[in-house]
Amino acid sequence: MASSAQPNDKAAGRAASEQAQGDDQPQIKVPSPLLLVTGVMLASTMQVLDTTIANVALPHMQASLGAALDTVTWVLTSYIVASAIALPLTGWLAERIGRRELLVISVGGFIVASMACGLAANLPEMVLFRIAQGIFGAFMVPVGQAVMLDATPPSRHAKMLALWGAAFTIGPILGPVLGGWLTANADWRWCFFINAPIGALSLFLIVTNLPKLPRRKSKFDLTGFLLIGIAIGSLQLLLDRGQHVDWFESKEVWIYATLTASLGWAAIYHMAVSRNPLIPRALFADRNLLVANFLIVVMSVTMYSVMALLAPMMQNLFGYGAYSAGVAIASRGVGTIIAMQVSQYFVRIGVSIRIIVASGLLLAAYSLLRMSGWSLEVDRYEFMLIGVIQGLGLGMILIPLNILAFTTLKPELRTDASSMLNLTRSLGGSLGIAFSTLIMSRYIQINHAELAERLSADKFGPINPATAQRMGDYGEAALRIVDAEVSRQAAMIAYTNNFYMIGIMCLLSLPMIFLIKTQKPPD
Repeated sequence: MASSAQPNDKAAGRAASEQAQGDDQPQIKVPSPLLLVTGVMLASTMQVLDTTIANVALPHMQASLGAALDTVTWVLTSYIVASAIALPLTGWLAERIGRRELLVISVGGFIVASMACGLAANLPEMVLFRIAQGIFGAFMVPVGQAVMLDATPPSRHAKMLALWGAAFTIGPILGPVLGGWLTANADWRWCFFINAPIGALSLFLIVTNLPKLPRRKSKFDLTGFLLIGIAIGSLQLLLDRGQHVDWFESKEVWIYATLTASLGWAAIYHMAVSRNPLIPRALFADRNLLVANFLIVVMSVTMYSVMALLAPMMQNLFGYGAYSAGVAIASRGVGTIIAMQVSQYFVRIGVSIRIIVASGLLLAAYSLLRMSGWSLEVDRYEFMLIGVIQGLGLGMILIPLNILAFTTLKPELRTDASSMLNLTRSLGGSLGIAFSTLIMSRYIQINHAELAERLSADKFGPINPATAQRMGDYGEAALRIVDAEVSRQAAMIAYTNNFYMIGIMCLLSLPMIFLIKTQKPPD
């Protein structure tokens, strides 16, 4: 009996092994998965870099394009708003014209739009070409991510998503560094021209390695697109323009807020009752995807707001040059690269994603709370050390979240899910920048007033307002020096207040990890 059972057990083991190997197959067969993934990653990194690469070049653009200080920021805003509005279209377009065709058109269009941006002669031309860049760039990322997952076996998805997450974390950090270097050593137009060789290589790899994929005819939800597009565009404009027009003191902001609230509610109702909604309702039934979206918003707020704060802080208060500040900020990329390897290893050996994400949130919160204790005596070593720690935390959150979002999702929903994740990342970044800018402007005024009150005449020492008036020009100069120092201290306190609030936000997000559902991916 035992001897006859042994061959049967071996045969059953071989059958199970063969079945497991058969299940671990990619959805689509490609000539070279490595080359295809390389091409897709180049395209996506190029798109992410362009969200921040032009930031440091704005002063140079302003002079060259003849733009005013309050209008040159449309170079950044137009790209972000166009990308956000176009993202919900991704799933329908991918089904209608095919994912291969949409990806090729997107990369090719992005290259042409980038070259046009580099050749722009005035601000209206630049804004028009940046809108085109944002539209084409919006489709590259979600379609590329879905194609990358379909072209690799499920056993390699964790590694692919870790690589993808690292690119999205490092890209916005390296953008200002690369943009500063190109602007200083060549010309601001090279911030756009550099996309030509990168895009050409990406396009070649995609065309030669991605076969035509099946299309599916589906009805276009025009009502849903208009509702979602206008609501998202209004929200982006509210966040980007709010600070320039003094928020709700302006009728412009009230218009944006009204459109966002009313059309956003109408879009939610429409998606709930429509037969063919623009965004499939099945996405909202996946708990892991919803948790991932929420935490990605939190991390995008953290990453983009800290980046928006650190660059001016280091340049205005600590005297760093644009390139030096960018290099110090880029230390976050080092932490993210380490986190990519660590989190990927933890996932592979079976460590719960809940534990990894919680560790990342705690690291991010620790770095921010430590930053809230900074003073004007902070040195470069502290900037870079905290940058590495923060990069570790963000990497250990964003990379597992990318894995989590697709773990329980059916393959046919990947394109729509990826576009949703990228939309929430974009909105989170805009929200973070707007939030940090608002807090800065309010707290600088409050802190300056409070510090000035404490400098009463008996605490001024020999230089008080009364004696300064008798000293004439010398006294006025002395008071200006004192006021400048009060302004520096007020700004530093405002920065630390910002860091503290963002750190607390990370801690308050910890309970969300208990909503993560652990289960095997669907067949």
